[in-house]
Amino acid sequence: MASIFTGRIILLDRHCYLYALDDYRNTMVLKLYGFLPATCTRRAMIVCHGLGVPYELVNVDLRTGAHEDPEYRKKHPFGLVPYIDDDGFILFESRAICRYFVRKYAKEGTKGLLHGDPRQEALFEQAASIEAFNFDPDAVGICMEKIFKPLKGLPTNESRMLEHVDGLSSKMDAYDAMLGNQKYLAGENLTLADLFHVPYIAAVTRQGSVRSSRVDPMWRDE
Repeated sequence: MASIFTGRIILLDRHCYLYALDDYRNTMVLKLYGFLPATCTRRAMIVCHGLGVPYELVNVDLRTGAHEDPEYRKKHPFGLVPYIDDDGFILFESRAICRYFVRKYAKEGTKGLLHGDPRQEALFEQAASIEAFNFDPDAVGICMEKIFKPLKGLPTNESRMLEHVDGLSSKMDAYDAMLGNQKYLAGENLTLADLFHVPYIAAVTRQGSVRSSRVDPMWRDE
């Protein structure tokens, strides 16, 4: 499994999805509507690419307000990215999309990304909740101040950013404690809960905002 999903996956960029299109241009593929710089779009791309699922990235340029178009909101009522169209099946929310990909397209070596065993499934859901409710809010806050606001020409709120840095740093202490006893957040095997972190881990560590002795090298070492 580790050979399929590695730390290098965070380098996904436009060349990666163009490569997928070149490989599958004569094949019916699902459409992923998203914006390449957006971390939630990258979350779906990481899992899609890792499973070897052919897809087409349809650009929804957030800079021009494409996500606010009434026709777009018919597919995604909240006007966010991403959503998918898989032969008429519409689904939004990146984590739900990733779960769908694994359930539908899992192959040898990737089925462990989601578990059927009740205890393992519970540990996965625990890890997924940690990402969504402990990690994500502060990681999003850091990226909002350090990346997204500057892209829009807005000033960074330094005090707010430092609050998020302090918050995430304290959460990383808990991560370090957990990962001192097990290899991944849900146990000894890689799951979607770990992969859910990748876009924002990449962003906040690239900014030099937060460091963790165990989380930072977690994917790079595989």
